[in-house]
Amino acid sequence: MHKNGVGDFSYYVGVNSLADIATKDDTVCVLNIVGGESRTVTPISHEFSGGNIVFGTSPGRSGQKLETKLGDIPVYNSVKEGMAAGHTFNTGVVYLPPSGVKDGVSELVKHNPDLKKIIVLTEKVSARDAAVMRAVCQTNGIDLFGGNCLGVADAWNHVRLGGALGGSKPEESLVKGSVALFSNSGNFTTTIAVYLLTQGWGTTTSVSSGKDVYIHYALPEFLHALNNDDRSKAAVVYVEPGGYYEHGLTFTKPTVACIVGRWKAKLTKACGHAGSLAGTGDDALAKEKWFMDYFDVDDIYTPDNPVASKKGAVVTNIAHIPEALTKVMELNGAKSDFLPKGDLSLKCWFAGDAGVTLPDDLNVQTVQAVTPYDDQIEAVSRQTGAQFPRQTLKDLSGVSMMDPKTQVSRINNISILDASKKSFEENLVMSLLKTYPDEYGKEIANIALNAYVFVNGSPELMASDASREAGNSPNTVLSAAVSIIGKKAVSDSVETSTHLLGLFEHSGLLTGTDAFDFTSILGNVTDTQKALFTAKEGECCDGAELVMEKLGALSGKSVFVDFVTRAAGGKPSCGALLAAIWMTLGWEPLLRKRISKVTLTALPWYSRLFSTMVGCSVPASKHDKGTFCGESATDIIGKWSFAETAFLALIGRKPTESEIFEFGSLLGLIITNGPGTISAQGSKGAVSADGPEDPTRVQINKGFIGFMTHTGFAHGGNGYEAIEFLIERFKPSGLKDPADTAHGIDLKAIANEYASYYAAYKADQKAIGNIGYKKIPCVNHPIFKGKPVNYDPRERFVSELFEEKGINNIFLDFYRTLVKSLYDNKVSKEVYCVNVDAVIAVILLKMVWKPFMGDLISEKEVESAGFTTFLFGRMIGCAAEIDDHINRGRNMDTRTPASKCGRNLYKNPLN
Repeated sequence: MHKNGVGDFSYYVGVNSLADIATKDDTVCVLNIVGGESRTVTPISHEFSGGNIVFGTSPGRSGQKLETKLGDIPVYNSVKEGMAAGHTFNTGVVYLPPSGVKDGVSELVKHNPDLKKIIVLTEKVSARDAAVMRAVCQTNGIDLFGGNCLGVADAWNHVRLGGALGGSKPEESLVKGSVALFSNSGNFTTTIAVYLLTQGWGTTTSVSSGKDVYIHYALPEFLHALNNDDRSKAAVVYVEPGGYYEHGLTFTKPTVACIVGRWKAKLTKACGHAGSLAGTGDDALAKEKWFMDYFDVDDIYTPDNPVASKKGAVVTNIAHIPEALTKVMELNGAKSDFLPKGDLSLKCWFAGDAGVTLPDDLNVQTVQAVTPYDDQIEAVSRQTGAQFPRQTLKDLSGVSMMDPKTQVSRINNISILDASKKSFEENLVMSLLKTYPDEYGKEIANIALNAYVFVNGSPELMASDASREAGNSPNTVLSAAVSIIGKKAVSDSVETSTHLLGLFEHSGLLTGTDAFDFTSILGNVTDTQKALFTAKEGECCDGAELVMEKLGALSGKSVFVDFVTRAAGGKPSCGALLAAIWMTLGWEPLLRKRISKVTLTALPWYSRLFSTMVGCSVPASKHDKGTFCGESATDIIGKWSFAETAFLALIGRKPTESEIFEFGSLLGLIITNGPGTISAQGSKGAVSADGPEDPTRVQINKGFIGFMTHTGFAHGGNGYEAIEFLIERFKPSGLKDPADTAHGIDLKAIANEYASYYAAYKADQKAIGNIGYKKIPCVNHPIFKGKPVNYDPRERFVSELFEEKGINNIFLDFYRTLVKSLYDNKVSKEVYCVNVDAVIAVILLKMVWKPFMGDLISEKEVESAGFTTFLFGRMIGCAAEIDDHINRGRNMDTRTPASKCGRNLYKNPLN
């Protein structure tokens, strides 16, 4: 061991005073100088210290330079090569990977007999290598700092050696004062220095000791140097659990000790610093006790419990350090170094309440950021709406997912079980705005959606009728209709939305229903805009005055409706009103960056498509001027919900209160099965093919067609299998009302009869080796099985919801009875679940049962109603997928590369 050290240590210590740790006389060699971390940090240290780094090493990069404001730092292959070039240094800084640190330290020592200090920044150097490094340095009279540290710095000398103490602007935090810092945490060394400024305390020397298992320059060495430093009148030490470096010490200057990590007491693996894992008697609580004994205090210092002595104070929160130090120094008759700089109050550059009304003490106000961030934040603040990063969205989605365990899907992070409690129109709004509308929002959405189901004599109705008469299924019929609602068909509304956005974007309007003075904005309306907002001479839009009348009768008011009405001289067009309504709905989600400007301006197009889907789901024979399915426009636009209108289209009458709730539940359950479902893939593929990277090229109606071409009798129309199954069971029973609890039908007898039949049928089919025998629709599930009694949680949720509402459905009761009968008749080895598809089927059949039994509708029409209902529900989820893919997707990102495709299994029999 080297004998010429300082103090009474049993080992070598070369630093006698903190004033000697980082001086203007120190010259530095940096190992791995052009590595990722050093390349950023080293130039700042060099410039702050006045140019103290003479060279660096990086094997294979000899001749390169590290540029700094004070000139280039030369790079050599090795320490030997650098010294041979005439450079001298007394301090080595090591940025090498953990496996190379030991050899790097040895290289420094071997080739430089004048070496005095080595600072190791590398984290997680092995304990074995650390022991070797310490032995080498001890033998050669070299002080070793670290590892896993951020180096040392001196505010008086304006020097930083190794690491990033003080960050990218060390002069702002390393301010000359009278307090020495010692910290196991590198980042907190800087943080504490900044915090001390708020009470007027500056620093002398700051030591980031690191917290690997070996701490080579620990608190005992620091205290010795502190005692011999006349500049340092006090100290702050930051200590983590693990190790006995802080045990049995003597403090001669006032000190505040911050002890952290109580929560680590029960850890069995290191979390964070490798050396912060406590053993026996060296956890945070034990160390708190050590320091309380040193300082003759009996409790932790807090602002509410300011326990301190002349010797010091113990805190467990770094925010309490400045106040505790001031208290300790007051007891010693000492004042702060300078006037306080700033304070520790919360200063938010950004703030948001996510639409929640907060109490005043939680409603944080923003302050202006420091330069240059203030200009950057101002620029960001002027960016209206969400801006989503683009990515490949094949089999991915930003709006939907299915939990593989529960099979419960989510749309915009809302469970479809929760969505099933909402109305059709609420879910349509949510699909695009990512939030549900308030009561006024729901009312104006109903007006907008209902106004455009009146399509008598329109091209879209003629197209759907032609497709229907050709014998097509509902998805094909409605595809024909929405193909007509292209860009030109909605250009007036979309252009109006775009102009309204431009006029109001930076107006200060917070919601579309604010009491807002737009007089000055009216003055900016151009003649072109006024013409766009105004109804054209002879425009066939009887609904415009009706829509204005119904909007005027509502308790709320829309800024945008009022604006376009005044700008149009009291005669706004239908398209302008539609745009104004959706601007009202979408304005707050836009400002809260839930949706993009692309989405906002496209909302009228989606709205027209939603209305067309419902309006064209019935033939032209059910349309007339001013009526839809026999109901007047005055009633539907002003009094009906869109859900009631959709029910009317399917069933031919207005629903009861319980029916509309069941209908909403049915549509909610259908919304999505995640991005992998066929219908979602169709909508995403249509967008991908148009090229979403230029959103103006995407045909949203084509996205709807994509979703519908990816539905069919196996996906969408398959629900009829369950309906057909139930009709076979119940048509002979004479059932009149599926909601009547006093139906008088023996469900168990019907279930047992079928179970007995099915047991024999299944046995016969297996006997002849037919593994493709027909299955009972909506019974059993590949996930919810294997238990004595199985449940589909989605079915249970809806059943309990209906029970809570007092809604009865004999068909659902039958399904529950059937799965028990299948078990009793040994068809199944367990009680199967009734899956969610049964819920969809029984709700629909209940709605159509009376007209079906009264021969008012045929089985074919029941099947069509079932398929169309699926389309209504699924268009909610697919609209969200279309919008998501437009905003996030990449061009042609749904294609499958040829390398991922399987080989053709067809074999030509002629070969």
